[in-house]
Amino acid sequence: MRLLLNVWPPFLGAGIRIRRLRADWREIDVEMKLRRWNTNYVGTHYGGSIYSMTDPFYMLMLIENLGREYVVWDKAASIRFRRPGKGTVSASFRLSGSEIEEIREALRAQDRIEREFTVEVKDPSGLVVAEVRKLLHVRRKGATGPGQNRPSTSATAS
Repeated sequence: MRLLLNVWPPFLGAGIRIRRLRADWREIDVEMKLRRWNTNYVGTHYGGSIYSMTDPFYMLMLIENLGREYVVWDKAASIRFRRPGKGTVSASFRLSGSEIEEIREALRAQDRIEREFTVEVKDPSGLVVAEVRKLLHVRRKGATGPGQNRPSTSATAS
């Protein structure tokens, strides 16, 4: 799977590489070297590429860990740039067993939930280049999803 992600066109084009993908999908390490095609006007990492290197991972990790009886969608994201990205930047994604169990437990009581995850993008010296927050929507299959109307329980007069 790591190989497939590494040749996925958005990652390949930006120079994003998955360096480590743990078999249980609870740890993923990603990096991106500074190249001519992913720099901005002033010669540092293009912000869109920095965001791209963080985009799908928490969603994929939850899909793989929760199982096929759940639906997981990215709902919102924000990025806060802390300093110019130079050299090779990296991000590490971690998902604990307790986080997975908390989500399952919450979905026993509710049809759907939202969870926020944060990842830091760091430069080679370990300084934070950007902080990315991802809001994920999670629901059990068969529950009403985002943008869908719940079936009415009241009768309507005709």
